[in-house]
Amino acid sequence: MFPRPLPPVVVRGAEMGAPSLRRAAAPARLRGGSGALLLPSMLMFGVIVASSGLLLMIERGILAEVKSPPLHPSHGDLAWRSSSNTRAAAPKSTDYQVLQDIRNRTIHTMCGHKSMPHSIWELSAGQRRTLLKHILVSDKYHFLYCYVPKVACSNWKRILKVLDGVLEDVNVKLKMDHKNDLVFLSDMKPDEISYRLKHYYKFIFVRDPMERLLSAYRNKFGEIKEYQLKYGVEIVKRYRKSPGKSTGDDVTFSEFLRYLLDEEAEKMNEHWMPIYNLCQPCAVRYNFIGSYERLNADADYVLEHIRAPSFISFPERQSWYKPVTRETLHYYLCNTQRRLIKELLPKYILDFSLFAYPLPNVTSEFCRQ
Repeated sequence: MFPRPLPPVVVRGAEMGAPSLRRAAAPARLRGGSGALLLPSMLMFGVIVASSGLLLMIERGILAEVKSPPLHPSHGDLAWRSSSNTRAAAPKSTDYQVLQDIRNRTIHTMCGHKSMPHSIWELSAGQRRTLLKHILVSDKYHFLYCYVPKVACSNWKRILKVLDGVLEDVNVKLKMDHKNDLVFLSDMKPDEISYRLKHYYKFIFVRDPMERLLSAYRNKFGEIKEYQLKYGVEIVKRYRKSPGKSTGDDVTFSEFLRYLLDEEAEKMNEHWMPIYNLCQPCAVRYNFIGSYERLNADADYVLEHIRAPSFISFPERQSWYKPVTRETLHYYLCNTQRRLIKELLPKYILDFSLFAYPLPNVTSEFCRQ
């Protein structure tokens, strides 16, 4: 079985930004404030050392074995994140506190590097544009939500529309409009952006990087004609020896991963762009980072914190939704060339390390299970 992802965290470190990690054959470089160049490998090892555990994983390529972290705290234990919430006692698990400390120290160390931007105004124009397009605003409830595709963002958008009175019910059966009746931070002027970043409650939800990629692959290339024609046809032509007359609906997972290897992180489609590049957890000091793995509990915590009306609850899973189970992820990873996964890890290493997800285990022993 796959190791369970670690619990969510409240970030109390410095504000940070997101570098662009590129193909190993032509690695991108990060420029520090002094003009010196910082190679991705150096940056990567800094993150890994800070997270007190991923260094050994990288040196060995892929984990030989990963022990499951402690169980997530109960919903009541979430109260520790907010001093104003007195409904439940703080968690007493020492292991849980250690995990939170590791994640906080990793973020603090990573964001403290002089080459990392400490506000959104230190980001490049392209980085800032991507970030602001992904931060949704609720002036009525004073919060900012950075949405990450394939991490229940459609349901959060439903909640925003109900909070604004556009929808009557979060469970209404209709196709989600991802643009209309929503307010984005990119719609605002610089002074309005700065004010909200300083004063509003800010949160994001994250997910195991490989699970998120598999979810995007299955959904976009297995169900969405637009993606099959726009990306699938090109992927087959580029990576299949005999592409034939493919319509893009038969892209293999290995071909998809090869495509990702050749793409620049900052220019990727949002459904597979690293969370780091989407939400810049260094340039923005998020008050709360929730986990897809404990979605309902963490969503309830956020709704309580923003004082949402009691009749609003996180939407039920749609009947058509096909979840990525551990068995499904196990099957795809173990039937993919190990080399491909190893080469892809650097592009998503910040998502793994900052959000404390274990690297994928695709050893022969594990895959025989």
